[in-house]
Amino acid sequence: MMSGMTSMPSGPEPAPAGETLRARVSRELTAAVVSGELAAGTLVTVPTLAVQFGVSATPVREALLELEKRSFVEAVKNKGFRVTEVGSRELAELAEVRLLLEPPAMYRLAGHLPPHQAERFRTLAAAMTTAIAAADLATWLEADQRFHLGLTELLGNAMLVTVIGDLRGRTRLVGLAGMLASQELARSAEEHHELLDRLLAGDGAGAEELMRTHIGHTVGWWSGRAEG
Repeated sequence: MMSGMTSMPSGPEPAPAGETLRARVSRELTAAVVSGELAAGTLVTVPTLAVQFGVSATPVREALLELEKRSFVEAVKNKGFRVTEVGSRELAELAEVRLLLEPPAMYRLAGHLPPHQAERFRTLAAAMTTAIAAADLATWLEADQRFHLGLTELLGNAMLVTVIGDLRGRTRLVGLAGMLASQELARSAEEHHELLDRLLAGDGAGAEELMRTHIGHTVGWWSGRAEG
C-alpha cells in the first residue's frame, strides 16, 4: 500500500506474469491516485518515484504521462507532477452516465450468465476481499475492473465494454484509502457476490437495483461522503 510518499515500495514487488515494468508502475500509481493514497495537491517527481519503485526513470515517466492524459496529474514546470483535484460535479456526471449504462446491462445479463463462467467471477470477488485485508488497493481496483468489464463482455457488445471501461477508468474514488478495514468497504466487496447470485437466479430487476447501489458508492462512501 502507498501512503503519501513514505510507504512506496523500496524495490520491485512481484508482478503478475507477463506484466512489464511500465505496466506495474502505471497500475500502482493509478491506484494511489484513484484511491486517494496520493492526495490531491501532492507533488511527485520522476527521480524520486524511480528510486522508490526500484526502476529506471523511463517507466515512471511513461506512467506519469499516461496519468496526465487522464487528467489525474498535471505537469509542474521544473518540479514534477501534481495530483489534480477531483470535482464533485465531474464525479456526479460520470456516475450519472454510468447509471444509464451499467445497471441496464446487468438486467440484460440476468439469467444468461453461464454457470461455468461464474467461478472466475467468484474468484475475482474473493480477490477483492483478500486485497482489502492486505490493504492492497491496486489489486482491489484491478480485480474490480476485471469483474465488471468481464461481466459486460458477456453481452457481446464491444462498444459497450469500451465506453464503460473508459468511464470507470476516469472515475476517482478518493475516499477509498481512508476506508480500509471499514465495514463499508467490506460491504461493497460483498456486493459483487450478491450481484452474481442475482444474475445466476435470473433476477434482472434485483441485479439492476444492486448495480445502481454499487455505482452510487462513487459519490458516497468511495468519495469520502456518508451514505444514507
